[in-house]
Parts: sequence; structure tokens; C-alpha cells
Amino acid sequence: MATPFPANHPYLSKGFEPIRIECDCADLVVEGTIPQELIGSLYRIGPNPQFAPRGFYNPLLADGMIHAFHIRDGRVAYSNRWVRTLQWQHERTAGRSLFGTTGSPRDADPEVAGLQTDGVANTNLVWHGQRLLALEEGHAPIQIDPVTLRTLGPWTFDGALPGNMTAHPKVDPVTGEMFFFANFPNKDFSGSLAFYAASADGNLTRSEMFQGPFPSLVHDFAITQDYILFFICPITLSMERIRKGASPIGWEPARGTHIGIFPRVGSTSDIRWFKAPPSMAWHSMNAFQANDTINLDVCAQARPAFPDENGRTPSDTDLRQYLTRWTMDWSNPGTVVTTRLNEAACEYPKIDERRVGLQYRFGFVACVGGPGTGDLFHRAVGRFEFETGLLRTFHFGEDSAISEAIFVQNAPEGAEADGYLLLTVFEERRNASYLAILDSTRIESGPIAKAHLDHRIPLGFHGVWRPTTVL
Repeated sequence: MATPFPANHPYLSKGFEPIRIECDCADLVVEGTIPQELIGSLYRIGPNPQFAPRGFYNPLLADGMIHAFHIRDGRVAYSNRWVRTLQWQHERTAGRSLFGTTGSPRDADPEVAGLQTDGVANTNLVWHGQRLLALEEGHAPIQIDPVTLRTLGPWTFDGALPGNMTAHPKVDPVTGEMFFFANFPNKDFSGSLAFYAASADGNLTRSEMFQGPFPSLVHDFAITQDYILFFICPITLSMERIRKGASPIGWEPARGTHIGIFPRVGSTSDIRWFKAPPSMAWHSMNAFQANDTINLDVCAQARPAFPDENGRTPSDTDLRQYLTRWTMDWSNPGTVVTTRLNEAACEYPKIDERRVGLQYRFGFVACVGGPGTGDLFHRAVGRFEFETGLLRTFHFGEDSAISEAIFVQNAPEGAEADGYLLLTVFEERRNASYLAILDSTRIESGPIAKAHLDHRIPLGFHGVWRPTTVL
């Protein structure tokens, strides 16, 4: 018999509380008017454990659930499904949690000791090569049917991918190529990384290894027209800490932040390293170049929520994330120029995907709340204009928590960032969520349409838009 989830755990209650249902609704109740040109599917993914966790709970290692909103003719159909990984299947059969979420095999039930799984697929989604892929960092992608959300199984690029893949691939808007990497590809703490490229039709075309300056939690990276950029922050993994019975993850600011850049045409052996003061960036917004000048925009914090080598934990101020630009001169490896672009705490940076790797004018963020603010939830969405430094926002209310916003263009040749923002909003007073659609050029006016659900969508991580002509 299933047991209740802990009632007061911050990541298992309120907007993070899991749901234990899979359902379909052919026609959600819509408030306002959905633009006729908005045709396609929004997919969101995040942690949603099917059973109460075994001891310590880390949402990064919980079962993934996908939520899909299929939009056409001003109507919205909704469905949700767990990603049916091997781990999920074993636990469904047992009727209880079998795998711990600490990352240590010792925390698993003896019934599954030593069992190799295909991960939890709970972090991000990408639509590439006519495949919908659910992603996390420790394993290969899981392919999902884009209409039914049926789990089709691991996708290894026809056997060419030897192991894991990042949750944050980059798709070139001009060539359709997808670039991605694997952290800890050898399952050790050596600091090595693997870099890959896949053609527009989904065939693996490039596979290389390179050495980072130290073993770090590398979550994201960036591309420009001519370069690949990795940012290695001093949040390290250590076997020595494990042997001492401590957490393997630690903050070592003396190592500094390193940005490695190598040409897209060439080899990882051509990498050049640049060093910045210690800071932590989980997500990049975009990168672009102007001659030898390369700019990388990230949401950076002074340090992450992990203890340093002396056991000290960060202050709330340290945890705040700010839109930050790192500028490098390719012809002169060495120092990074750091510029804070805005004073608003923000996370989940997104852009008009037609500008990936190119110079751009606008970015979108989740703001008002988040790490270091005393509020776990983001309450507002923002549109940042790089030329003026202006951040325009819409606040959804003190009892509303928002997801990452996804931009959708309103016409194939439309102006940059001219279209719609799609995000889910959890309303605590209703204990239910809705899909919000905003005019991306006038976000301060609020939603032009809301598609209401009768249940909550637990706040997750990331999502993707799949344009379609036939659903």
C-alpha cells in the first residue's frame, strides 16, 4: 500500500507536491482568446515521484513526468504521463520506492542492489530529428511519442552514443545541427568531458573527449556561429570527500571559474581557457561573437547552495542569481570581463530560439522569487532588452508560482521575440494550475489567454515547443 508523501518537505509540498494521476482532457476550459496562428504542442517535464521517497529526497533524481498541451484552432488538449524508465517500472511493480535519491547505491532497496537503470529522464526535453527526447545528465535520452507520450525507450543515436548526454543540448537555427556533451563520461571524477554533434536528421556526426581543469558539475554550455563554449565553475566532486563520509559535492572558490572555448570547425584540442572570479552558473541564456570578441550570457550567483571545503554554507545573498555577461577575446586567452546586466534576481533564461548562437536583443527570465530571496517560487516573468537594460515584468500574484517561459514565434519570418510566451502557473489557493499565454511584446499586460486544469502541475524544470500542422 502506498504511503503518504511527507507533508512539510519544501520540495514535496505546495507547488512542488507530486500528483499521482495520469489523465487526458480533449478540451480545456479557456479564458480569453488563443491566437489562431498558435499551432503546436508545449511539453513540460519535471520530477514527480510516484511513491514517497526512501529517506532523504533530492528532486534531481526523482521520476520524470511529462505534461503536454496540444494547441490548435484556439483550443487546448492536455495529457500527462510518467516517463516509464526501468526504475519507474520496478517501483510500479513493487508498489513502493526502491531507489534512493541521494545518488548513492547504498540507499537503494536490497531488492534492486546493483541493478543498472536508464535514469529518471526528468530535466529537459528537446525536439530534434523528428524525435521528442526526455533528458537528464546521467544517462542516454529517452524517446517519447510526441502525441501519446508513450515511452519508446532509450535513444542512443543508433548505437553511436556510448553513454550519457547533457540535459541542455543546443540546436543551431541555421543548420539544424544539435550540439551536446556528457559530463563524467567515464563514470569517474577525472574532470573529462565528451563533446558530440548530430546532424539535423539525428545522426551522430562528431564525438570527442577533452579534459576540464577539475571535476565539476557542468550543467550547461553554449554555442556561437564559430565556437563552442564550456563554463566550468568551482563546484567540484571529490572521492576524498566520499571516503571521509561527506558529500561528494563541494564549493572550492580558490579554483575560480574557467571558460573553455574551441572552434566548431576543428577539434577540442584547440580549446583555449579563460579564467574568471569564482561564481556559479547553472544555465546560459545565449552566446554570440563579434570578430574575436565572444560574449556569454548566464544567470550567475556568487556561490551555490553547497558547503565549501571548511563546511561553511552560503548566505541568502550569495544564492541570488543575476543576468551576467562574460566577455572573452579569442585572440588573447586569459582574463574574462564580467558585467552584471541587471539587478533583478532571475533564473531559467530563454530566448527566441531562432537567435541561438547569434547576436540578439531580447531574453526572457523567471523572476521575483527564487534562490536567495526567501521564496522558493518565482512569481513573475520578465522580458529583458539588452540595448536599454530594461526588464519588463508581469507578476502573477503572491499565491502563484510560475514555470520557465517558452517563446513561440507568431510567423516564420517575424521579428525577433515577436510572438507568444507560454508557461504554466500554479495557484496555491486553488491547488491547481493553468497554461498562460502572453503576448511576448507586451508581457506587462498579462495573459491574453488561460487554459485551466482541474489539478496542479508540480513545478518542474524545463520544456520545449513543437510546431505542428497536424496533431
